Amino acid sequence: MNFSIQSLYNWYRNTIRNPKYRWWLILGSLAYLFSPIDIAPDFIPVVGLIDDAAIMALLVSEVSQMLIENVKLRQSQNATKNSSADSAYSASPVEDKVVDVQAVSVK
Repeated sequence: MNFSIQSLYNWYRNTIRNPKYRWWLILGSLAYLFSPIDIAPDFIPVVGLIDDAAIMALLVSEVSQMLIENVKLRQSQNATKNSSADSAYSASPVEDKVVDVQAVSVK
């Protein structure tokens, strides 16, 4: 079995995208960050912080991406809801948005 950091990263990203395991993985990552038991102990000056920094960076990027996707989904739902509400009030919503302009050049 060939183990690499990239395979661990891909597993983490694929697992966090699954709604069934998402919150378990977030809670597990937070527990790892605050736990005194690490892959590299924290009392080693530089090496001890590398694993915590990697987990924190991955966790922050994934959670922020989830929040961005959630905001975009809500905005698209609100836009759909607003466009259906606008069409319910006017007979033809396209005519309301067309502006006919007669331009005259000024010399």
